[in-house]
Amino acid sequence: MKRNVTYRYNADTDNFERIYPSLKSRIIKIAAFLGSSLLAGGLIVLILFWTLGTPTEDSLRRENSMLKSQYNILNRRLDNSLKIMEDIRNRDDNFYRVMMQMEPMSRSQRFAGLDNEMRYKELRKLPDGGLVKLLTQRLDLFDRQLYAQSISFDQLRAEAGKQKDKLSHIPSIIPIDVKDYTMSSGYGYRRDPVYGSTKFHAGLDFAAKSGTPVYATGDGTVEAADRRSGYGNCIDISHGYNYVTRYAHLSEILVKAGDAVKRGDLIGRVGSTGKSTGPHLHYEVRFKDEPQNPVNYYFMDVTPEQYADMVREAENAGHVMD
Repeated sequence: MKRNVTYRYNADTDNFERIYPSLKSRIIKIAAFLGSSLLAGGLIVLILFWTLGTPTEDSLRRENSMLKSQYNILNRRLDNSLKIMEDIRNRDDNFYRVMMQMEPMSRSQRFAGLDNEMRYKELRKLPDGGLVKLLTQRLDLFDRQLYAQSISFDQLRAEAGKQKDKLSHIPSIIPIDVKDYTMSSGYGYRRDPVYGSTKFHAGLDFAAKSGTPVYATGDGTVEAADRRSGYGNCIDISHGYNYVTRYAHLSEILVKAGDAVKRGDLIGRVGSTGKSTGPHLHYEVRFKDEPQNPVNYYFMDVTPEQYADMVREAENAGHVMD
C-alpha cells in the first residue's frame, strides 16, 4: 500500500523537511486497517455459509434423508409382517383351538407388557424421537405376538398328540392343487349369477379347467355320490366328528356311496354340471350340518403367506358361478 508522505517548510533552514507520524497515530491506523479486514473477511464467510452451507451440514442432510428412506422401508415390511401375524392369530383362535376344543388365548396372554409407557420414555429424548418410539412399539408388538403364537403352537401340538385320529378326519387341505385354480367366489352373501338376487353362498368356488382333479380333504366315508338339483354331479363325504364336505358341479364322480377315502384321494373331476355358469368346483365344509367358511380349514398344505393371500382372495372374489 502506497504511503502518504507529508513535508513542512522550515524557515530557519530554508528547506522542506519530512514530517514523520507519531507512534500513536501509526498504531491507530494499523488497528483500523486490521479491523476493516477482519470485518470484510467475516462478512464473506457468513455469505458463503448461508448460501452454500458447510460440508458437515450437507453430509448430515444426506444421512438424514437416507435414514428416513430406510425407516419407510422397514415400516412397510413391518406392516406386511403384522398383517400375516393377524391372519395367523385369527386362524389359531377361530379354527385350531376350536377344533381342539381349547379356549382362545386371552388378550393379556398375547399382548402382555405392551402398555408399559415407561420403557419408551428415553426414546423420546432422541432425535426424531417420535418416529423411533413408534417403530420400536410396533417391533415390540410383532415380537410379542410371535412369542405368544409360538407358545400357542406348542400347546396345540401337545393337544394334537392326544387327538391324532380326529386330526386325520378333519378336512384340512385345498380340494384342488393350488396351481390349477383361481378363486372365483368367497363364502358369504353374494349376487346369484342366474337369478340376480342376493343369496348366501355356503362354500367357495374354485374356477378351473374341466377335468381338473378333485381330492378328498380328510379321511372319511362317501355318504352320497349322485346327481342333485342345482349341484349337478355331487359328492358328500362324512368325516365323523360332525364334519361333512361337499364337492359339486363335477364332470366325473370317481367314488361311490360307502367307499372309505383318505385325505388326498382322487374322488372326481371339475365340471360345469347343474346350475353353473362355467367349469368350477363348489366346495363346502359343514359342521353339525351348519356351513363353515372353508378358508379356516386349509392348515396342512399352505404357508402362512399363501393362507393370507387366499383369505384376501376369498374376501374379494365376487363372481359366483352357481
